[in-house]
Amino acid sequence: MTAPKGKARANGEGTIYQRKDGRWEAAGYVLAADGSRKRVRVYGTIRKEAADKLAGKIADSNRGLPVATADSTVGEYLAYWLGSVAVHQLRENTHTRYGTCIRLYLIPGLGRKKLARLTTRDVRTFLDRLRTTCQCCAQGLDTVRKRCCTIDQCCRKVLSPLTVTYVHSVLKSALEHAVREDELPRNVARNVKTVAPRPRRFQPLTAAEARQLLHTAGGDRLHALYELALRTGLRKGELLGLHWEDLDLDAGTASIRRSLQRTRTSGLTALPTKTRASERRIALPTGCVQSLKSHRERQEKERAVPGTGWKERGLVFTTPTGGPLDPANLTRRFRGLLDRAGLRRIRFHDLRHSTATLLLEQGVDLVVIKELLGHAHIGVTAGVYAHVKLRLQRQAIDTLNDALDDHPADSPPTAAVR
Repeated sequence: MTAPKGKARANGEGTIYQRKDGRWEAAGYVLAADGSRKRVRVYGTIRKEAADKLAGKIADSNRGLPVATADSTVGEYLAYWLGSVAVHQLRENTHTRYGTCIRLYLIPGLGRKKLARLTTRDVRTFLDRLRTTCQCCAQGLDTVRKRCCTIDQCCRKVLSPLTVTYVHSVLKSALEHAVREDELPRNVARNVKTVAPRPRRFQPLTAAEARQLLHTAGGDRLHALYELALRTGLRKGELLGLHWEDLDLDAGTASIRRSLQRTRTSGLTALPTKTRASERRIALPTGCVQSLKSHRERQEKERAVPGTGWKERGLVFTTPTGGPLDPANLTRRFRGLLDRAGLRRIRFHDLRHSTATLLLEQGVDLVVIKELLGHAHIGVTAGVYAHVKLRLQRQAIDTLNDALDDHPADSPPTAAVR
């Protein structure tokens, strides 16, 4: 089958023809990531599909949007993908982390290679080099201080397995988009298998430690926040993003709708919850309801103090003048609380892990814990708290031992039930 005879292509439509393999190929010139105009090729099973794909790219180019091309370098494509694609799909803080990963590792390691010529071996060699290369040397971190690597005393500051896996996942995401857009026939980064890093070992609070923490926080202005964190497992951002309208203290419920985060461009901002599953309605324990009522009374007194410049925002947990609490400031306050309680240093997020661990040890069903924590999949809940299995096994074995030891040694065995 050949292209229709006598049909003149419009100016800028490009070239469209049928390949020997039966697919249709369309090619034209577009604005590339480096500012030049380069030829781009797209494919389709029918002529119209290829023509529509090319028309879309030319339209983007005419609006001044750069379009990835097959002869782009990996660095040029990553810049295009981060600025024109990922920016519309990721939360701002995630987009910032992707940008840092691309700037520090992917562009220095693979940036000069042609996108179309990138191979599985290139990716594997790059990741192996990341695992063994001292980043202090590679990035010149001690150039100013004239220490460590700059005086031939390498500190061997290599990336953690978790960071290497993260770099790999960012590259896979970018190349996956290139495959969907027909810039690449396959995602070569997916052919590289990396060893899954061991999950971070954390030691959640025991029941006794949790009671000690709540006892010490009894007189703290944010006592209700710490109690909510321990009794419900809410994330830090979810706690700081709570509004009074989200709470029904008479019914004992809370609706989790948003998360307070600090972003690079907007400062403290209320954002949607981490995932759709994170937007949920949870039951509040009686202790939390009482703490929140006391907290509301305290907040009303602070609001009534003349000269404080109180600005009403409807937030449950605020500064003394009604403003949102900065997550970093809450972290510092929490460290002080741990010190006053005489407890070991843990992250604030470990309160969430402590909640889940204590619930598991009490025999609460995994599905209930998943819904409470707002995990998207039960596999996340099971994977994160796999460390509890050994404790539960120990409890089960001890229970069995107690049952067996309760029988007197000289008691005759009971007859089998038929």
